[in-house]
Amino acid sequence: MNIHEYQAKAILRNFNVPVPEGHVVYNSNSARDWARRLGDGPYAVKAQIHAGGRGKGGGVKIAKTADEAKQFAREMFGMTLVTHQTGPEGKLVKRVLIEAGCNIADEFYVSFLVDRSTSQVTLMASAEGGVDIEEVAAKTPEKLFFEVINPIVGLTAFQARKVAFKLGFEIAQVKQAVPLLMNLYKTFVEADCSQLEINPLVQTAEGQLICLDAKINFDDNALFRHLRIRDLRDYDEEDMMEIEASQYDLSYIALNGNIGCMVNGAGLAMATMDIIQHYGFSPANFLDVGGGATIERVTEAFKIILSDKKVEGILVNIFGGIMKCDVIATGVVEAAKQVGVQVPLVVRLEGTNVKLGKQILAESGLDIVSADGMADAAEKIVKAVKEK
Repeated sequence: MNIHEYQAKAILRNFNVPVPEGHVVYNSNSARDWARRLGDGPYAVKAQIHAGGRGKGGGVKIAKTADEAKQFAREMFGMTLVTHQTGPEGKLVKRVLIEAGCNIADEFYVSFLVDRSTSQVTLMASAEGGVDIEEVAAKTPEKLFFEVINPIVGLTAFQARKVAFKLGFEIAQVKQAVPLLMNLYKTFVEADCSQLEINPLVQTAEGQLICLDAKINFDDNALFRHLRIRDLRDYDEEDMMEIEASQYDLSYIALNGNIGCMVNGAGLAMATMDIIQHYGFSPANFLDVGGGATIERVTEAFKIILSDKKVEGILVNIFGGIMKCDVIATGVVEAAKQVGVQVPLVVRLEGTNVKLGKQILAESGLDIVSADGMADAAEKIVKAVKEK
């Protein structure tokens, strides 16, 4: 689950992490009033959406006066902000963060994430802050350095000092950086984050370290332990089909292709998407129905796939293990009857009771094409879409 920048900073404050003073507003008059409460300018006026790169799209501006903050906020409210992370459709700005400005002397990058290659939390940092970290990784990877954190011991003061010195801090900043980094790690662990990114971490002309921007993602599976964090979820920032899918425990992500996919298991889903791409078409979605697919869940999966107008065909790729192929086949047939699938439908079944499952599909009276293997399934759905 993602949250807004202002929400992330509120959480960081609770863990004694230094962030700028600010307040979120929902109209331009409040922007002016809160700017005045913050004291003399300048002020940072920042559009709040779930995407990075806001500054390049006009979503971050520096106001010299409270009246100018009001003007910038008025321009942002209702605008569709397009960044490299939103895609061409952009995101509608409904809230704006007004923050006290600071005299920036230098910018750095710090993040905590789960490194799947080590199965441990890793601290990643760079002296190249304030820019897209992907660009740094691609062009100057030597400017990124990593510190793997032992989950039993946690981030040690020694590791935090080592990172601080690698960032080039003087002694005065090292003394600030050590508790800052350790409190960031504490936030990551205690709030069950999946990613915590500070970009930039700034050093002011006065020598203070401040987290000027913050992005936090949370592990959805741990949200039951954090009801207040769960309540921060902004459904306006999420795809409506993804929200609908979550109500039925379906893992769904919308993509830009034309072949709808319904698969059980994340690995098989990724392989299915790859083989569709291999045969010249693109997947319209990632959809994992899980190992306990019922008729209701399969029906809802079909509804969600077909609600995407780009879908020209559907490929169902199921490996029957715990869930038997005949049960899956029954679910597919019932779902197809209820939904009224009007696009080509190819089904590949493998595993327990596969012969019975294929028999159910063949005797359904529906226009369902059965496939043997993933390559055969991909070839058939691509051919069917081309010929329709």
